[in-house]
Amino acid sequence: MLDQLEQLPADPILGLSAACRADPNPDKVDLTVGIYMDEQGVCPVFEAIRQAQQALVAEEVSKAYMPPEGDEAFNRGMQRLVLGDDSPALADGRVSSVQTPGGCGALRIGAEIIHAATPGARVWISDPTWPIHIPLVGSVGLQFETYRYYDSAGHSVDFDGMVEDLKAAAAGDVVLLHGCCHNPCGADLAPGQWDVIAEMAERQGFTPFIDIAYQGLGDGLDQDAAGLRLMVERLPEVIVAASCSKNMGLYRERTGAAIFVCRDRRNASALTSHALTAARRLYSMPPAHGALLAGRVLAQDALRERWQAELLAMCRRINELRAQLRRQLEATTGGDFGFIDREKGMFSFLGLSPVQARRLREEHSVYMLDSSRINVAGVNAANIDYLARAVAAVF
Repeated sequence: MLDQLEQLPADPILGLSAACRADPNPDKVDLTVGIYMDEQGVCPVFEAIRQAQQALVAEEVSKAYMPPEGDEAFNRGMQRLVLGDDSPALADGRVSSVQTPGGCGALRIGAEIIHAATPGARVWISDPTWPIHIPLVGSVGLQFETYRYYDSAGHSVDFDGMVEDLKAAAAGDVVLLHGCCHNPCGADLAPGQWDVIAEMAERQGFTPFIDIAYQGLGDGLDQDAAGLRLMVERLPEVIVAASCSKNMGLYRERTGAAIFVCRDRRNASALTSHALTAARRLYSMPPAHGALLAGRVLAQDALRERWQAELLAMCRRINELRAQLRRQLEATTGGDFGFIDREKGMFSFLGLSPVQARRLREEHSVYMLDSSRINVAGVNAANIDYLARAVAAVF
């Protein structure tokens, strides 16, 4: 039976990262996978996480299964982190959440809930979007439409196109939105634009499904969640997929949460039952370690303050890297890269062609996707000059 299966192509992002690791060039630059790297090219462990881990290891007395919904402190902390401490939805008791295996697990649980409520529902996806959105959300049998989002010529949000396309979204449809630091383009909605989309959701009846994987890496924890919180304040239903991979560095711990803002307490309880049933089908029980660490950090004032300071430093470094990269590219190419400064988070398109991106890999060992999407956090003081010269060579 199994010998009938043929080799499948590697994931385009992970395949490029593997090719970079195998490249013997000492000057190689990996701008592929969305992982935060420090100046030494290492994905660091937050000191707040390290302290939480030391305390957990010293105190842990059991390796029994987690509860199906996950760690209570983690769920409570994630609800407040994403929705805000003073969220009316939290005060009204109309929010439920379950701990999931990363943001990917949260997206899949959200898709399961959508399918249970409306089998075959239409989900509107931004063009472009994170490539894994469609297989994660679509594998339950949902249908897809796309809406325009990024204007590659202007290196900005094509908001007029987005609004025009979303006029066709109807009651029972779901619109998948990036909460902040859009992956892959880094171009985010402005506050007034979030307001327009909220008005459309009110009027047309579609449900926002917000993927917020980078909270704290754009402008700050509260600023990055402002659009999402606006939606929650104005709408009866919002689905959220949240991740601790980037803003707590818990990549390998697979720590996330599916959060459901519902019409009332009864509906919130019903949503929890459906989410737990879906989780039982998919992975039975959630992983413990990352959520126990994140729950401690979010619940203990001293750890939380330390984490927030570390996250703020990371955010500032990413924004400084953007400014430095813009200056270096403009100096070497003579082109206009001002959009890099205006974008948020870890990703940007450089505006290069697939041919130029392939030349960068083949001739200079600079690895980025054919779309020229780069992980800005892969840039550092040791490689920025080489990167700028390589881009100039193919510009």
